[in-house]
Amino acid sequence: MIAGIGALDFKTTLGGASGVGQGSPTTAAQAADATGSFASVLSDLASRTVGTLERAEEVAVQGLQGQADTREVVDAVMSAEQALTAAVAIRDKIVSAYMEISRMAI
Repeated sequence: MIAGIGALDFKTTLGGASGVGQGSPTTAAQAADATGSFASVLSDLASRTVGTLERAEEVAVQGLQGQADTREVVDAVMSAEQALTAAVAIRDKIVSAYMEISRMAI
């Protein structure tokens, strides 16, 4: 489980599409209507990652001011690190897929 952006549960991430991931057949059009676009999913994940990073920054400042426990600061920073690592990994996979597609012969 990736704490920063939540578990990669596509049923909830993609809007709770019925039939997706449950073994029942669906067409591509039904899946697209029920789940939203790929761009919206990535946008949602990116905004959650940014929120996690901002929350870690807030807790770190509170820790410096003596308003937050050391454990809270460490947890927030570790969560932010996991979220950022996941975001970089996803970005790398997308770039890799794009490069592979661009090398295909038409």
